[in-house]
Amino acid sequence: MEIEHAIEQAKNNDQKAFNFLLDTFWDDVYGFQLKRIQNENDAEDVTIQTFSRAFDKIETYNKDYSFKTWLITISKNIHIDIIRKEKRSISTITPNTDDNSVFQILDESPSVEDKLITEQNLAKLLRDIKKLKPHYQKVINLRYFQELSYKEISSELNEPINNVKVKLLRAKKLLSEIIKEK
Repeated sequence: MEIEHAIEQAKNNDQKAFNFLLDTFWDDVYGFQLKRIQNENDAEDVTIQTFSRAFDKIETYNKDYSFKTWLITISKNIHIDIIRKEKRSISTITPNTDDNSVFQILDESPSVEDKLITEQNLAKLLRDIKKLKPHYQKVINLRYFQELSYKEISSELNEPINNVKVKLLRAKKLLSEIIKEK
């Protein structure tokens, strides 16, 4: 399948076109992020977010530019957003002008109320997950509840890694739609 044709098909919501684009450009985006982040799991997560965002916004793609460059730009912006969020979560306080400057790290341990809210939210999430087709439920369970890597999920399901990634991407999108409906 030619890339330009695949992009046009993807704009028409063709799943095979999405799979083709993911297979074609996965290594480029993942390799780019792996060089930046130097952590395989984080690079994988950013890469998945990249394809998710790109596929959601594929109608905005301008064919005057390279599709790979467009994906890399999205990926770079996602990584920058993550870094900004991390920087905001730690605040620096310098009480005096002497050498005794102190870094205060916010206590993010959950309170009793936070734990209760989390349990309630988890119960709602599990009910929403049960609304998905069984194969989507299984891939979400393996990735997020059993915390298996893509390679381990691929072995468990006896499917290629790229199929697992696409399935997980699709499952997350469908789950998001179910949650937004409420």
